Amino acid sequence: MKRVVVTGMAIASPLGCGVETAFSNLKKLKNCVIHWDKLDEFQNMNTRLAAPVRDFVIPEHFNRKVLRTMGRVAYMSTAVSEEALKDAGLLEDEIISNGETGVSYGSSSGSLESIIDFYTMEVEKKVRCVNSGSYIKMMPQTTTVNISLYFKTKGRLVPTSTACTSGAMGIGYAYETIKNGYQTVMIAGGAEELHESHVAIFDTLYATSLKNDTPELTPSPFDAGRDGLVLGEGAGTLILEEYEHAKKRGAKIYAEIIGFGTSTDGSHITNPCHETMGKALELAIKDAGISPDDIGYVNAHGTATIHGDEAESIATYDVFKRAVPISSLKSYTGHTLGACGAIEAILSLEMMNSGWYAPTLNLENVDAKCAPLDYITGSGREIDTNIIMSNNFAFGGINTSLIFKKVE
Repeated sequence: MKRVVVTGMAIASPLGCGVETAFSNLKKLKNCVIHWDKLDEFQNMNTRLAAPVRDFVIPEHFNRKVLRTMGRVAYMSTAVSEEALKDAGLLEDEIISNGETGVSYGSSSGSLESIIDFYTMEVEKKVRCVNSGSYIKMMPQTTTVNISLYFKTKGRLVPTSTACTSGAMGIGYAYETIKNGYQTVMIAGGAEELHESHVAIFDTLYATSLKNDTPELTPSPFDAGRDGLVLGEGAGTLILEEYEHAKKRGAKIYAEIIGFGTSTDGSHITNPCHETMGKALELAIKDAGISPDDIGYVNAHGTATIHGDEAESIATYDVFKRAVPISSLKSYTGHTLGACGAIEAILSLEMMNSGWYAPTLNLENVDAKCAPLDYITGSGREIDTNIIMSNNFAFGGINTSLIFKKVE
């Protein structure tokens, strides 16, 4: 089996665009949630909160020909992937287009605006808004395909449209692809664009926060007073590379991926099951060949939903059998859906390499129904550990766990 390392990273998030900017803003301990005026236009919409990406600019060299098949989720993904390849020193390398590089990427859905174009056709009985790029923009694999097309990759293409685990699944399947010798390099991650209809989905499920007048106080994962999630958006790309190839070319290495686990609940499409959630963690630990005691920090999915936080904390405690340090970055960015697994993995690697771990914001009183973990609060914490875990869970009962290790 091959070793797999991370040699490039880039991000567009509510915390900012660029890994250094986002991590710097993370350390300011302020969330990115705002009152989103667009939501005021809709009757029966209860929440007014969201966490948009506010400083992303479409690259000037993305001309009309490039953009004709891209909605916001696709051009964010592609632009961020370009930055990640630059960071890895591979953007102009022939390995990207010679068949040795693949793409493993996902989002919850394609661009909603294009889907609305098709809906308009049905309502008006006119083919007015639909054009040659409409389907490419709306299809669930739009991020993966557009990334591959733009960089002319000819290797494996793995669309991971698995809702809130899309980004983590993209990384996990890319890791397995290199580990088993099928590719040398993989462009991996996930993305999501913010749209009013996404907010409406969770609002109708009574899963959104209603603290509309105090956006700075929500979401509050694991807190007894939490009242739901806040939707965000963004994109995160990691360049994964076979270790010997990276070492030979003198690449900088952020971390090694040593474990990946995934499982499904097989019980309910939206209600989480802590037993099968825990199974994903166990599979990742088994894949890494380590003990739970070797892991010094867990990045939680931590959406601030009542049942989600409770089930996740119980699953984590059942696997670790101790109060492992844990925090949720969604208290800063909101829930970025298909992007969260990648964004959180990138920021977790920054935390591991700096030795400082962000607290969960707005966590004042841990819910008594949540398991007794070591919830990081206050100003964060310095932790000396070489191994961390990042977990994500999704509708459909889809569970993922990634384990990263420092490479000396």
